[in-house]
Amino acid sequence: MSKNIAVILSGCGVYDGTEIHESVITLLCLDQHGAQVQCFAPDITQQHVINHLTGEKMPESRNVLVESARIVRGQVKDICEANANAFDALIMPGGFGAVTNLSNFAIEGAGCSVNPQILELVKAFAEARKPVGLICISPALAAKIYGPGVKCTIGNCPDTIATLDKMGATHCECTVENIVEDQARKLLSTPAYMLGKSISEVSSGINKLVERVLDLTYENE
Repeated sequence: MSKNIAVILSGCGVYDGTEIHESVITLLCLDQHGAQVQCFAPDITQQHVINHLTGEKMPESRNVLVESARIVRGQVKDICEANANAFDALIMPGGFGAVTNLSNFAIEGAGCSVNPQILELVKAFAEARKPVGLICISPALAAKIYGPGVKCTIGNCPDTIATLDKMGATHCECTVENIVEDQARKLLSTPAYMLGKSISEVSSGINKLVERVLDLTYENE
């Protein structure tokens, strides 16, 4: 039986939305394993818009849901339509949209808050003991979802790791091609472009995460 997987996007582009390589690798791996996928994103204004050629802020406004639609050929729904009961697992690719649009971690650090719709949805997966995969920078939200003691990985930046520790998460070192599993919470994480230098390196860890997420869905049967 194919599994139904929810994927949360945060815009389009590494500097102000979802990391495109990470999202495409995730979606490709899910499809190759026969999973049914529905992408979701909040219908909100981006925190900012970045020129991905120069890295500079642009004087314009964009919508997270509309931008996310670019990645998935329009096949994305408003996060308000998502129901954890309809899915077997959830995966959130990285990109700075996770910490600027889905949360304000990039600005507030340990004192950050998560978009209420995102927090409610992912907590519902956690409370139902359904597998969740967090990729790249998105484990920054782990402590807000699961509470103190949650195990995850987020690369090797000392300041970012210190912030996660302050939030109550337990950071685990992990190479780009591997994953960290919090068995008690069925939470998987991988550093992806927090460490990776190439799309091939990043794909190795993401594929492993996706495959483990799918494996864990069968434990609920």
